[in-house]
Amino acid sequence: MRAHVPSVRRSCLVVSLFFAVALLRVPVAEAGFERTEVRTPCADFDPLRSPFFGDTHVHTRLSFDGATGDVREGPRAAYDFAKGNPIDLPPYVAGVAQRSAQLRRPLDFTVITDHQEFLGETSICLEPSAPGYSSPECEVFRDNIPQEQPGAPPAFITFVAPYLGAFDPVRHPFCGPTGDVCTTAAGPVWQDIQDAAEEHYDRTAACTFTSFVGYEYTGAPVAQNVHRNVVFRTDVVPPLPPSYVEEPTAEGFLSELRSQCQDSLPGCDALAIPHNSNLSNGLMYRPELADGTPFAAEDAALRAEMEPIVEIMQHKGDSECRVGVLSNDELCGFEKMTGHLIGIFPGPPASYDPLAFVRNVLKEGLEQEEALGVNPYPLGLLAATDTHNAIPGLTHEADYGPAGHLGTRDATPELMLEGPDVANTLGGIESNAGGLAVVWAEENSRDAIFSAMRRRELYGTSGTRPLVRFFAGNIPANACGGDDFAEKGYTRGVPMGGELGAVRNRRSPRFAVLALRDGGTPGSPGTALQRVQIVKGWVDGSGTAQETVYEVAGDPDNGASVDPNTCGPIGVGFDTLCTVWEDPAFDPDERAFYYARVIENPTCRWSTLLCRDEGVDCSDPGTIGPGFEHCCDGLVEEYVQERAWTSPVFYRPESLGRVSGWLQPDAAGLLRLSARFHRIPDTLDLAAQDLTLEVRDDDVIWEVTIPAGTLDNPKPGLYRFRDPSGALLNGLRVLTLKVRSGGDGILTLQTVRTDLSNAEAEDHDVELRLSAGNWTAQHARRWEMKGSRLRVRP
Repeated sequence: MRAHVPSVRRSCLVVSLFFAVALLRVPVAEAGFERTEVRTPCADFDPLRSPFFGDTHVHTRLSFDGATGDVREGPRAAYDFAKGNPIDLPPYVAGVAQRSAQLRRPLDFTVITDHQEFLGETSICLEPSAPGYSSPECEVFRDNIPQEQPGAPPAFITFVAPYLGAFDPVRHPFCGPTGDVCTTAAGPVWQDIQDAAEEHYDRTAACTFTSFVGYEYTGAPVAQNVHRNVVFRTDVVPPLPPSYVEEPTAEGFLSELRSQCQDSLPGCDALAIPHNSNLSNGLMYRPELADGTPFAAEDAALRAEMEPIVEIMQHKGDSECRVGVLSNDELCGFEKMTGHLIGIFPGPPASYDPLAFVRNVLKEGLEQEEALGVNPYPLGLLAATDTHNAIPGLTHEADYGPAGHLGTRDATPELMLEGPDVANTLGGIESNAGGLAVVWAEENSRDAIFSAMRRRELYGTSGTRPLVRFFAGNIPANACGGDDFAEKGYTRGVPMGGELGAVRNRRSPRFAVLALRDGGTPGSPGTALQRVQIVKGWVDGSGTAQETVYEVAGDPDNGASVDPNTCGPIGVGFDTLCTVWEDPAFDPDERAFYYARVIENPTCRWSTLLCRDEGVDCSDPGTIGPGFEHCCDGLVEEYVQERAWTSPVFYRPESLGRVSGWLQPDAAGLLRLSARFHRIPDTLDLAAQDLTLEVRDDDVIWEVTIPAGTLDNPKPGLYRFRDPSGALLNGLRVLTLKVRSGGDGILTLQTVRTDLSNAEAEDHDVELRLSAGNWTAQHARRWEMKGSRLRVRP
């Protein structure tokens, strides 16, 4: 392991930040992702990608529970807020807002995700001329405005339970026998959401801000949360996409979303981001269909395709892991809700379902892949706010106490500090300000950011803004020593979210992580870093999932703390942490995931700051007034260590390992490839399965499908194809696949001169995809232009 760990000194901070930024970004020749929209190209384009900060979970007055909090601002005001403008917050007195908020730093992108289920109903209940306005259900809804408690009062539950709390949801009677009164009313609201996103999307070359069309799919059968946020790539979206009312099962919802978007609308692409698995009682990620049938391979593939990301933290708690729930990781106590269901608090459960926590879900995915050949949960990680105040990105601890996220439901210090028995896992003192999503993309545009989401090159933070890069592969041991960290990472490995084979034969891949402290704002400096960890999960030889946490950089015992009198920092930390690490327990036969967790020095939690601002001194009982008891009873920690979680890198023994070769990007080009595998699955049967190979960048460069039974099989483990003319299979001249007795193998191929002109004639990312039956393998690297050939390094 090689670590670069300069200590924090105020005088060297600017120099250190400049050095780290140089490591993060060293532009090379321009290359692209797939562009699907018509827009002015961004002037600021970095082929080695830049970090963009955003919020993918934002509610406005259009959501039923935004309206009950008397939130009066819609998507346009929310986008304005994300760009750095102030916003009014309830309560209102004589029409005048009594609070306001403003971001300390603007966001780069935002997704507005109002609840799809009540778009029409909320509109009807608040519009006197609408049919249904005078219905008993609407009267109950309006009587609950403004709601002045963070939890769910009986009247509120009466309005939402038939929709969100049932396995078989039904619309209110005022929606008509078929529900069309409410779905028709939802149409103009959905169109207005699209219009607002278009108005705020910067299509100029400045590319200052990116808005996405999105919504929340909101189900919680028997209070078991199964919510998902849907993000559309561009402005091509369905007329009214599916909600929980129409599709109350995960498989039905994802199939219908794909049917309405990818399968039916040219140019449409969408993905779903589950959130708050911590309040799902494990239902969100049980590897079975709604009727209890275990996943088949096709079910697992649907999940992996449509849900490539999970929201690991937000307003209603951290979902990474929990101490004692298949983990003894001491840092798993961060920002936990006591409850395990959403909207009610029956008290803490006798035990928490392991699949309520993302790390266990990742491990479950590895076990499912062992059984099915497909991992349903190869999840990238991000964080968000889930604000219902139309205030995306408001995550600073000092700002959350005054602003809250629930309108009038948490508009006073007393409401912010309610205990879980009143807040019902929706707010209160156990809540937090939420987190941020950070994507590594070439530019700030919809195509670029969505592509980063799809390939999982993103990370989540608990609200602060450290910069983190994470690569794995055959990374040089000295990657931290120069100014080309990212270039080495892309050419010799995969970034966070990537898939990796046995790139160093039986030796561990090298993992390179670089973290840069949050630079903060004038008057509010960012917090120094304490340490970097790598979290590993794997399936051992008995088929059982395991986990461990490695300390790889920094110092967990640096003595950093907080001054209890001022909340100021005590002790030293690090501006930058950089290391290249190898897994001392790596076994090439065991599938695994690895993600980096970056931990900052301790700071005061929002509740500590709010209690201090309200004059509470826990050493003086006379200062602890009604509503402030939880300031001093130890229910929550006084101090927190903010953090970032990268998306995992997934090691698969069956994936492409060492790959070497080249291609000529020409209309009469040649392709030569050699690829090694540590393990080729026993299920491979090329007499009965087609073998497909695709080489692509932003376009398909070359592809071939070899029909089942086409390959010669002169002896066990040897498959061959020869066609000197290349006329039979898209220019393929020779392909040989050798599978050795130990299961490892090598694939080699050559083409005749064929059209490879779709390849960019410059350094850029090229991906290889191989599939046969349920077996898939991929290899993504930055290929380098050397003379007339694009080459990939082994």
